[in-house]
Amino acid sequence: MTLALHITVQTPPAGLHYGLQKGHGGKVEIEQIQHSTGQDLHFYWIIDLKGDKQKDAAPGFGGPFVQGAPPEKFLYVNIGTYAGQQLHAGWRLKIPLRGITWEMVEQATAGLETYVQGTAKNGAPTCATVKPFAGWKIKASL
Repeated sequence: MTLALHITVQTPPAGLHYGLQKGHGGKVEIEQIQHSTGQDLHFYWIIDLKGDKQKDAAPGFGGPFVQGAPPEKFLYVNIGTYAGQQLHAGWRLKIPLRGITWEMVEQATAGLETYVQGTAKNGAPTCATVKPFAGWKIKASL
């Protein structure tokens, strides 16, 4: 079973590459690379769901984009050098998968979505774990 996830990075700093991290350790690829102009960036993932709806309180997550150990699995949006850009700086934005329930999965025909602020208070890209994290919501069908 799979789940579509949509993330909007709101108003990130202009001039930086953003991309999705696929893989771990020395086997990392960057997908969906986008160059920020200061406008919102939109990313799309398909992740695997694990577990049994009847036995497990929440689904487990897997696949090549999912990072971390249970129960704190997450996704990375890589920025700057981590997204393949020739800069002297790189960041990673950590998007938690917490809060996703079996009930949400069953209702999410178009997937789930979340919005994260792309620019920190100091004007740099938002990086590390998203705080505060608004959580995941059921995406409206188009």
